[in-house]
Amino acid sequence: MTTVKERIEQLRRELEEHNYHYYVLSTPLISDYEFDLKLRELQDLEKQHPEFFDPNSPTQRVGSDISNDFPQQTHLYPMLSLSNTYSEGEVADFYQRVAKSLNEPFELVCELKYDGTSISLVYEQGALVQAITRGDGVKGDVVTENVRTINSIPLRLRGKGYPEKFEIRGEILMPWSVFDDLNKEREQQGEPLFANPRNAASGTLKLQNPAVVASRKLDSYLYYLLGEQLPAEDHYQNLQCAKSWGFKIPDTIRKYQSLEEVFQFIRYWDIERKNLPVATDGIVLKVNSLKQQRNLGYTAKSPRWAIAYKFQAEKALTRLNSVSFQVGRTGTVTPVANLEPVQLSGTLVKRATLHNADVIESLDLHIGDMVYVEKGGEIIPKILGVDKSMRFMVGDKVQFIKYCPVCKTPLVREPDEAAHYCPNETACEPQIKGKIEHFVSRKAMNINAGGETIEQFYNAGLLKNVADLYGINIRDIIHLDRWGEKSARNFVESVRQSKHVPFERVLFALGIRHVGETAAKRLAFAFHTIEALMTADITQLIQTDEIGECIARSVVDYFSNDENKRLIERLQAEGIQFAVSEQAIAEKTTKLNGKTFVISGVFARYSRDEYKKMIELNGGKNTGSVSSKTDYILAGEHMGSAKQEKALKLGVKIIDEDTFLQMIE
Repeated sequence: MTTVKERIEQLRRELEEHNYHYYVLSTPLISDYEFDLKLRELQDLEKQHPEFFDPNSPTQRVGSDISNDFPQQTHLYPMLSLSNTYSEGEVADFYQRVAKSLNEPFELVCELKYDGTSISLVYEQGALVQAITRGDGVKGDVVTENVRTINSIPLRLRGKGYPEKFEIRGEILMPWSVFDDLNKEREQQGEPLFANPRNAASGTLKLQNPAVVASRKLDSYLYYLLGEQLPAEDHYQNLQCAKSWGFKIPDTIRKYQSLEEVFQFIRYWDIERKNLPVATDGIVLKVNSLKQQRNLGYTAKSPRWAIAYKFQAEKALTRLNSVSFQVGRTGTVTPVANLEPVQLSGTLVKRATLHNADVIESLDLHIGDMVYVEKGGEIIPKILGVDKSMRFMVGDKVQFIKYCPVCKTPLVREPDEAAHYCPNETACEPQIKGKIEHFVSRKAMNINAGGETIEQFYNAGLLKNVADLYGINIRDIIHLDRWGEKSARNFVESVRQSKHVPFERVLFALGIRHVGETAAKRLAFAFHTIEALMTADITQLIQTDEIGECIARSVVDYFSNDENKRLIERLQAEGIQFAVSEQAIAEKTTKLNGKTFVISGVFARYSRDEYKKMIELNGGKNTGSVSSKTDYILAGEHMGSAKQEKALKLGVKIIDEDTFLQMIE
């Protein structure tokens, strides 16, 4: 007689097999109804016998509705980006560089470049144990629970021969059909639309509710295997092995020995990709031999053994029906062209950005013009020009507006800026909402609320400015749509925790025009308190390192506004940090005053971000590129050869992390 445990294990095996055939092979073995019956039986048995819980059970793919924060994890192997090429000539240059460097025969593997969000999957003893986003390439967010909901990613591997521990990388994607349905649903509910499937997939993967992630029907394509005991010494064969273990490896991958074969692959897919169910934006070429990959090595940012060929942006001709104007967080007004819908790169394009008044003038646009539309980088539609040969019976010439489309305040354009903006920052609705969204963001106050939540609270009369966040309690929001006691409690707790955010981040969170993260840090540590900053004049402000007249004037203007002063008073009354802590002042040194650093490579003792903070804390300055003004390069493993060569040429001193730590004691 079959025991409960045996029946549970049998159902898990059967459902895993059916998932594999349905989502990876696209050859279902049973009907959806039969599958659902088996799944329901397994769910019931697991509920009755929690002692047999398994995080990799097929039932876990539906996702729990438990909210979770994302811890960060350092990648075992850095996730570098690829160098881009845009012509067959540049591909030929890459081929010749590889041939010259290797000086021996080699093969190239050609793959489609999927336009999704990068993911790293770690397996141990045949089971998924961790899923990490690309992040900054050195470390990323751990999103394992969300990834478990993606049916094409195996929770347990099939067959044999896989290493005890390995990593496989690829893209998480949202198919076009799912993307279109999702945007239709959001449009019906009055929610902002996703710009493209990549943004939709990335945003979905970062949701706090795995049950919602499961409902979004994400897919995956995997393309690179890493580990100490891989089954083969070439990339192509490793992918074939991964396919036999149950991974969704694209059938489009090919292996070639000649440049002409590579060009044929590129030309074929430049046309055929439009028939694919997911977004692609190019071709990736990789040297097949892992030994040859190791010999070719890496630059600071990308491998020398791989390159991406980007498809040329597709363009189409359509009619300009009207132009509307949108107001952003800082008051910047952006003109948007409303178009006769046209199919472009797999999506139906209805709108395109016109950027600013100068662009409108240069295009000489008239309502009713036939215009050429292109997707820059396959994502953001823009108007390239007008077919004036088709201009007849057109409407008025498009003019940039003089008044804010929302609050009717006269627009302002600074002499050295391209954009117009609305100066009514305290009473213009899009600016109010935008400022609140900025205030709660992760790098600012890190409050558990996104754009949809801000919109909901604003419409419910709970929010008129950022100080109102601190007056919202659980009773105010528990009755709203999509809110329960737990989510309400989490929100209120994140608001409470934001009172501990340090002054420099609070200053950034205020959203003062032109004051970014770096400027906020400089100002906070130069003036120490909000009172000192509020009373500073332009002359005093520009004496602060990296603060120019534009930022200084913006700061003075902000604090001269009585409503902003009242807002600061309310936030102070709530206990927000408006002074640099004594500990932070004590830790601040001048050991690196006047010294400029470039950080390159991968480090063992601290992350790159942590080293950047140490440099700033000790009076130094971070920059991204080596120049004659650079004093030191803080170098870890895999330091970029280009930076090294330039440093040697300019006489810039290269130091390791131990030397740096000794410098700051």
